Amino acid sequence: MPDTNLAPLPGLTPAKFSDPDVTAKGEPRAQVALSRLKTLWFNTGSLCNIACDHCYIESSPTNDRLAYLGAAEAGEYLDEIARERMPVEEIGFTGGEPFMNRELPAMLEECLGRGFRVLVLTNAMKPMHHHRKRLLALRAAYGDALTLRVSVDHYTRDKHEQLRGQRTWEPMLEGLHWLANNGFNVHVAGRTPWDEPEQALRAGYAALFAAEDIPVDAGDPKALVLFPEMDTFADVPEITVHCWDILGVAPESMMCATSRMVIKRKDAATPVVVPCTLLPYDSQFELGARLSDAGSAVKLNHPHCAQFCVLGGGSCTPA
Repeated sequence: MPDTNLAPLPGLTPAKFSDPDVTAKGEPRAQVALSRLKTLWFNTGSLCNIACDHCYIESSPTNDRLAYLGAAEAGEYLDEIARERMPVEEIGFTGGEPFMNRELPAMLEECLGRGFRVLVLTNAMKPMHHHRKRLLALRAAYGDALTLRVSVDHYTRDKHEQLRGQRTWEPMLEGLHWLANNGFNVHVAGRTPWDEPEQALRAGYAALFAAEDIPVDAGDPKALVLFPEMDTFADVPEITVHCWDILGVAPESMMCATSRMVIKRKDAATPVVVPCTLLPYDSQFELGARLSDAGSAVKLNHPHCAQFCVLGGGSCTPA
């Protein structure tokens, strides 16, 4: 199995996800064509101020496998979008914790100034507060074109800190309050490792938002995104070309049908493009250095493709 962003799953049959074209049973593997490039993600670097259990890309204070992306490097991709008249509508920023990258405010301003909607995924903790002045200026200039999606793993302190670590609840709430009190467009991302129906989870978040006076509609799946979990002890099924009809899932609904992500590997001279936010380390998913090189179909040769996207219905990109 190629170098992936997670250790080999302990419950996975070894032959699975070993061939990009066929499954372990010899069936043709499913793939997803790029229908149109609607969302471009920039991974600002894999470093994070905290280390969460089950982080999708193992971000932490010591994981520097993805280097900080520079504003000039991001600008080259924005220039390519303009030059090639690509139909990109939204730019997303993820990490790691994006606000640990000192050039993030400059990148946000450049994207907003070019007319893109911008989404930043953040834990809203201390790194964000270092950029309050710049954020307030961006809010004043561009309003709701800038959205910050704050990670609140559960609506209770205990379960949030079970994943995020001790003493992470209050700093998260402080950041959430600051954003709300200053009129930012705020969304929230939750997790689902607990045996709670979606309706109960949304009701719990609604109660939290009401108690904390946070203007987020917990019933809106765009405003409150609940991400599916990956079970590392599951023997994840591989997705074949026949699964689309069996599952009633359309390939064009997958995240990689409308998005790409730019990453820069540690010690690399230049960034590269990968299909999505979940696969930054696996070299088989590198699609080229430029967006114009990254239009090939994505072969679903990774457990995340099955668990998160096809079976879990997850997507980091707003609908």
